[in-house]
Amino acid sequence: MLGSRDPMAARVFIDGHAGTIGLRIRELLASRRDLQVLEISEADRKDPGARRELLNACDVAILCLPDEASVQAVALLENPKVRMIDGSTAFRVKGDWTYGLPELAPEQREAIRAARFVSNPGCWPTCVSLLTRPLIAAGLLPRHAALSIHGVSGYSGGGKSMIARWESPETGLIGLPYEAPYALDKAHKHIPEMQAYGLLEVAPFFRPSVGAFDRGMRVEIPLHLEQLPAGVDARAITDAYERHYAGEQFVRVVPADASAPSSEASLDPRACNGTNRVELRAIQHPQGHVLLVAVLDNLGKGASGAAVQSLNLMLGLPEALGLSAS
Repeated sequence: MLGSRDPMAARVFIDGHAGTIGLRIRELLASRRDLQVLEISEADRKDPGARRELLNACDVAILCLPDEASVQAVALLENPKVRMIDGSTAFRVKGDWTYGLPELAPEQREAIRAARFVSNPGCWPTCVSLLTRPLIAAGLLPRHAALSIHGVSGYSGGGKSMIARWESPETGLIGLPYEAPYALDKAHKHIPEMQAYGLLEVAPFFRPSVGAFDRGMRVEIPLHLEQLPAGVDARAITDAYERHYAGEQFVRVVPADASAPSSEASLDPRACNGTNRVELRAIQHPQGHVLLVAVLDNLGKGASGAAVQSLNLMLGLPEALGLSAS
């Protein structure tokens, strides 16, 4: 059992603690004295009976499982007092689950505090939603805009199997001098989530890729001059971000004057690694186009950090407890 043994401390069970996201959540909670982290033995990790017992003995269960396994875990829940945070895509666009992105809208934080079931956002949709939603809400970007979205993520985003493949000397991927596109022949499973929370009426053309680094993420959305209402430029977009995210400790809006790359390292997808911070910027093109860019740690604000942020809210604790913004 990690953390405090005080019987009054909130009990947290991480179902799927051996996976990449679960391990990172354990790291973030390891020094917390205000929580009891319930543990399951390696032998019982896949035993439905043992999992059922712990799922119903905790105050909050955090599911770090594939979609089908998350659905099965929810079906094991019998104790009406247990609350859940699910890290899969199974419930992210379900109406009876609350989306765990406090910065999404003014009412979202209170909704998470009161929710019994919270769906942890995906890393790609977190970037997309934080970039597009304030602009559409402010009338700076049409809901029907047909967007092309490009992103690059560290290989940890694919879990243990992708980490093993990229780090294996036999594949030669770790020294790859370019990013590797993937899922070009598939409709990405995060598209419905991007549309629902990014306020996009038209499914975007999403082109994800993997880079030869373990953690970090950068998402780019180019806005053509013809997609923007008259007079909308990078400064107007930056102003909208600053208004929408005023007071948000985990969202940094790069000032318009400083948003353009000043060197090759200016848009490093690893810039927020080790933090729960996301950086947003709008870069002006001389022909009137604007490039929207978001950077975050795909295992931080893009996954494990976001889950801890929601956990804190659900338990009535300071939202930033155990998390770093810098």
